[in-house]
Amino acid sequence: MKKLIFLAIICTNILVAQKKNVNTNLETITLGGGCYWCVEAVYENLNGVTSVVSGFSGGKKLNPTYEEVSSGTTGAAEVVQITYDKSITNLNEIFKVFFTVHDPTTLNLQGADEGTQYRSVIFYKNEEQKKAAQSIIADLKKAKVYDSPIVTTLEPFTKFYKADEYHQDYYAKNKNKQYCQMVIQPKIEKFEKVFKDKLKKNK
Repeated sequence: MKKLIFLAIICTNILVAQKKNVNTNLETITLGGGCYWCVEAVYENLNGVTSVVSGFSGGKKLNPTYEEVSSGTTGAAEVVQITYDKSITNLNEIFKVFFTVHDPTTLNLQGADEGTQYRSVIFYKNEEQKKAAQSIIADLKKAKVYDSPIVTTLEPFTKFYKADEYHQDYYAKNKNKQYCQMVIQPKIEKFEKVFKDKLKKNK
């Protein structure tokens, strides 16, 4: 009986350890690149990304609503919180996608979306994320990838507020709507063309 109990304890400890090991591969990064519907739709197709949640970060107002953020008075930005598996993808790849599918040279402006709530921003959670962001921006500047200066801001992460359920998986739920066809779809097509070897297997 004691042997069985001992074996059961060992098996439990192994399962707990395995679970912990899986969790240590997961990391989150919070990015703003204009309308979060667009950014969300792209990252949901990147291999290694386990979840993408639309919401708000930055600003001082607690629990801002979509309407409040849209007014441009809260200081918050529309963002996506991306959880990814570091054993499959990495921060550098996440940033490469980010700087490919939005324009980091237009201040507080992405297409028809204008205001600080649509700013190009990286909310870093630690020094590793901050240095990785600084490094890729420096590389882009050195390579003169853009004709205009990069205006993406690097801001320390404080809080993330999830947007209402209506805003989650917006493109997947509304593919036939005009905004999805005219604004989001071209971004997805560009992403799929540039990162075709990085797409999830179901694509």
